[in-house]
Amino acid sequence: MYHVLGEILTWRAELQQRYRNPLFKVPVPTLNLGHIHGGDNPNRICGACDLHIDLRPLPGMDIAELRGELEQRLAQRLAGSGLELRVERLFGATPPMETPAGAPIVQAGERLTGHAAEAVAFCTEGPYYNKLGMDTLILGPGDIDQAHQPDEYLRLDRIDPTVDLLEKMIGEFCVES
Repeated sequence: MYHVLGEILTWRAELQQRYRNPLFKVPVPTLNLGHIHGGDNPNRICGACDLHIDLRPLPGMDIAELRGELEQRLAQRLAGSGLELRVERLFGATPPMETPAGAPIVQAGERLTGHAAEAVAFCTEGPYYNKLGMDTLILGPGDIDQAHQPDEYLRLDRIDPTVDLLEKMIGEFCVES
């Protein structure tokens, strides 16, 4: 596995040199070596080792191409070693998305909230709507710092202003011509 780990870390560094988007707090694609497990006892050589990774590309990067590039590199690195590589995807990929700053929905969101749009590094269903030909704006009453953790909550004082904002957005895009 150390051959695989070394190749993945080298590839991650290369990706981060090739791709950059200053709109994100972390302006480069990330690749986390999140879980590794092999063997059942420290005094035995294990017959297999599992590694789970999390790759988060930037908008404009193609996930299928990235997966292919990684698998090719790993196969080349292990060629002739007698080791076997098996890749299993734990779930389908969610592609990165980017809605242009000049899109009417982004402009309306900025005008109605008084805040400039910004890039965020978390997963939503937005890319699937964009793929259907819609411009998508990720907007809601929650705070990402409170999401996906114990005691997750939504502040009540954020609900009414969000309902008001949504009514205005619906009026602008769905009712008015």
